[in-house]
Amino acid sequence: MKAFSKAWIVLPFATALLSYSVPTSAAGLVNVDLRNARVLQNIANHLSVNISNVPITVQVPVSVAAVVCDVNIAVLLAAINKGGASCYAQSTSAALNTIVQKVINLQIP
Repeated sequence: MKAFSKAWIVLPFATALLSYSVPTSAAGLVNVDLRNARVLQNIANHLSVNISNVPITVQVPVSVAAVVCDVNIAVLLAAINKGGASCYAQSTSAALNTIVQKVINLQIP
């Protein structure tokens, strides 16, 4: 009987723990600076656009920023939780190229 009583006490805590979701700030955006000449050129070549059409900065999900900036995701998340995060791109990725393409498409009248 005692085990059954303890189960009723633990059940609400277990339910709360299982229903916990990642805070929305974890899904935040990071400002990525693309001024690295090699990165700009690679993006322009991949998208077949003039390098002058590639934006200097873009906002990307934290997971993309961690990869292209070569920064630990925990560092970026801590910065987001303090009000914002930014980093300098050290490389490109398919996800970054897709985001840059969308930004370029928005700039074309």
